[in-house]
Amino acid sequence: MTDNDTDVSSTTDDRDIDSASLEIIRNACAAIAEEMNANLIRTGYSPNIKERRDCSCALFDADGEMISQAENMPVHLGAMPFSVAAAIDQFPPETLEPGDGVLLNDPFRGGAHLPDLTLVTPVFVDGDVVAYAANRAHHADVGGSSAGSVAADSTEIYQEGIRIPPVKLYEGGEVNETAMDFILANVRTPDERQGDLRAQEAANQTGRQRFQDLAEKYGAEYLGTALEEIKDYSERRMRAEIDSLPDGTYRFEDVIDDDGRGNEDLPVVAAVTVDGDSIVVDFDGTAAQTEGPVNAVFAVTASATYYAVRCVTDPDIPPNHGCYRPIDINAPEGTIVDPTPPAAVVGGNLETSQRVTDVVLGALAEATPDHVLAGSQGTMNNVTFGGTDPRDDAPYAFYETQGGGFGGRAGKDGLDGVHVHMSNTMNTPVEVLETAYPLRVTRYEFREDSGGAGEYRGGLGLRRDIGVRGHRATFSLLADRRRHAPYGLAGGLDGAPGAAYLLENALDEGADADADDGEQLAGKVVRELDPGTVVSIRTPGAGGYGNPADRDPAAIRRDVELGKMSREAARAVYGDNALDGDDGSDDDATDGRSSDR
Repeated sequence: MTDNDTDVSSTTDDRDIDSASLEIIRNACAAIAEEMNANLIRTGYSPNIKERRDCSCALFDADGEMISQAENMPVHLGAMPFSVAAAIDQFPPETLEPGDGVLLNDPFRGGAHLPDLTLVTPVFVDGDVVAYAANRAHHADVGGSSAGSVAADSTEIYQEGIRIPPVKLYEGGEVNETAMDFILANVRTPDERQGDLRAQEAANQTGRQRFQDLAEKYGAEYLGTALEEIKDYSERRMRAEIDSLPDGTYRFEDVIDDDGRGNEDLPVVAAVTVDGDSIVVDFDGTAAQTEGPVNAVFAVTASATYYAVRCVTDPDIPPNHGCYRPIDINAPEGTIVDPTPPAAVVGGNLETSQRVTDVVLGALAEATPDHVLAGSQGTMNNVTFGGTDPRDDAPYAFYETQGGGFGGRAGKDGLDGVHVHMSNTMNTPVEVLETAYPLRVTRYEFREDSGGAGEYRGGLGLRRDIGVRGHRATFSLLADRRRHAPYGLAGGLDGAPGAAYLLENALDEGADADADDGEQLAGKVVRELDPGTVVSIRTPGAGGYGNPADRDPAAIRRDVELGKMSREAARAVYGDNALDGDDGSDDDATDGRSSDR
């Protein structure tokens, strides 16, 4: 029997629970979380939830420890336990009753950033709280200084939207109208917000009912004991994985380009110490909290750290609180990985979380190089548009993150144009975007030559051009990896950094923007756009893995044929003979790329 085959049954004499029952209960809890998430997506009101799936669901036991999760957003899942803990701290079990639901988003009281609203619902059996159903959804607007509530120019949290400490949004199964009215009065799109909040409540009610069914089948006491053992099992599996890593301290450092306020090259430093079956991650040396909105509260830093460790261990370990027990985190207070109020934090959840992932993985690459990929795009490319829709004179707020390159890794090329690491959403389909908002997508394709060369190529970034139709709009871009490219590993080359361009009147004139057209925008910027303006977003590619000289010549020719690499770049990187045997055709390859519109 290997470590990974450790018997799931308890070795404790006073627990008479067989391994088959434990496995059934574990899978049932995982299925409950997935059903919750499916319900949230199905009943969500906004494209951000229905289409992009920017939401996550999980189950927690009576102590507030996670027992199962739907596999959605890593940045949500590792941080959600902090929200559940804050809800329980404010409303202990004896203050709750069936039908209650606690809402919060305050980053300094268990939240991550203000657009992420978390709803926590107690599950009662025989009058006692035996579990909590919880979900987190990114709302496309929660007020603040600019539409979309992801303002790249914010300097304190008060500018970023309505700040909600733990409050009962639902009491005894009824909406707390005072709380709901207060929230809806502080956002630009109240109907959409109310619809998404109702979807969150519906998802939690699904979780409540299914868990009560499980408790009825097994008994609440038996079920509680089983959940403790399942967490212990995950802990044993995780400790066995960590114990297989070589002991030592491994360091890696990278930077956030800037904070949007003139402060550049903000270091994020990680020292990862493997000691037997435990890991300590120390962020000492990371930049002090800064004026701009790239400060990540501790819950976000912990989430990114947990995710990175999960990436290099067995993915089949059941994801629950037990996985986190062997991981200790030191994030110095007052830094961009543990700021103090009233720091601006909206981009910490989005951008700094990605850099935390990059540095922890970079450090672990020294310990287990075959299990770590090269640098992925390292940004979520947060784009918001807002204004008054000329079709119905109603306010709108559009928010999305954009995919980019996924790093090359041992044995495989990186993926092209996907959301990576802490972001695991889908894109906003062009048809949905153009129907729901007064915007038009004029171009959407992979970026040729953006993936870093290597024995295994880094994934390509994307180009997405969005134009403003018939109105004046506010635009915000909050992105990184514009000045510092995603890193290659094991001799692989860096991926291409990102860029953005503003083209006035391009939509009306039907102009097609090339890389040197228009005004190049900073990575963190807020602008007012006239009708007909097009913003062209170019997302970063990813780093390559391994020496480019070792790349299979057939793979090089295939990249050229598919339009992933130009002939000029192939010859420059791999040598003049790189395309020997190719027919030399210069026809444009469009396989895998959307055509211009």
